[in-house]
Amino acid sequence: MRKIIIFLASIILSANALAQTLPVVNGTVTKIDAAQSKITIKHDAIPNLDMGNMTMVFKAGSSDMLKKVNVGEAIQFTADRVNGQLTVVSITKR
Repeated sequence: MRKIIIFLASIILSANALAQTLPVVNGTVTKIDAAQSKITIKHDAIPNLDMGNMTMVFKAGSSDMLKKVNVGEAIQFTADRVNGQLTVVSITKR
């Protein structure tokens, strides 16, 4: 049990460290698909993904993220490739 707790703690710490080094990007939520755990965001450039301004579908890093925001809201978020998928790592309302 102790090994599992240590493993989970290391994952959480790694995710937090990753989110802190990623650029924070402004965007607007245009669609939320909770069933598929996906969010569509009209966003500014995302330098770490070499992506310009556009509207893009991202996988949510967790289903709880999708509960924090609504369609039409201005947000700030970080995104990265996680297991080959474009993923929102963190999200907050602006």
